[in-house]
Amino acid sequence: MGQQTKVAGVVLAGGLARRMGNLDKGLVIWHGRPLVAYAIDAMTEIVGGQVCVNANRSIELYRQFGFPVVQDLTDSFDGPLAGVLAALHAMDADILLVMPCDSPLIKALHLQALLSACAEPSVDVAVAFDGQRLHPVFLALKTHLKSSLSAYLAGGQRKMEDWIRQHSLQCVDFSSEPALFANINTLSELNDLLSPDCL
Repeated sequence: MGQQTKVAGVVLAGGLARRMGNLDKGLVIWHGRPLVAYAIDAMTEIVGGQVCVNANRSIELYRQFGFPVVQDLTDSFDGPLAGVLAALHAMDADILLVMPCDSPLIKALHLQALLSACAEPSVDVAVAFDGQRLHPVFLALKTHLKSSLSAYLAGGQRKMEDWIRQHSLQCVDFSSEPALFANINTLSELNDLLSPDCL
């Protein structure tokens, strides 16, 4: 990666979390801290202060973590790609790192692997792969894709995997650590992640 390459990060916390009773997932407590705090910690190790949080509610609470909060460009809760697009508009960078707010096992070294793959000149998007499937909300992408993403969403499309496959894609192999991608969609899953067997 060239020294002039600028990197920013976004933590996605903009969903409705219907399966968690519409609780704001990023603010749910895990081991004494809000889930979003783990993602912010991982991000800041890689990109320093060039982090934003994508959120569409609890805006003032998210601002208390000390980083800009960017809202979707529409009010229709159009999914993770809408949060990515909002960050692309807000952040000045060559590469954007992306992760969700509800995966506290992800560390800086995992984000660094995505970043290193995306820094290759032939790669537009680097995405996490657990040996069986892609995890499209864990990715790094070149920011020149902003116009492509804007057109994709304007056309009514929402699926992350379909969009990233339109571009030069590099899968980053995390098959030795598939449990990293345990995320929290329900309170039951939160309780499972609290189990010592999961730590």
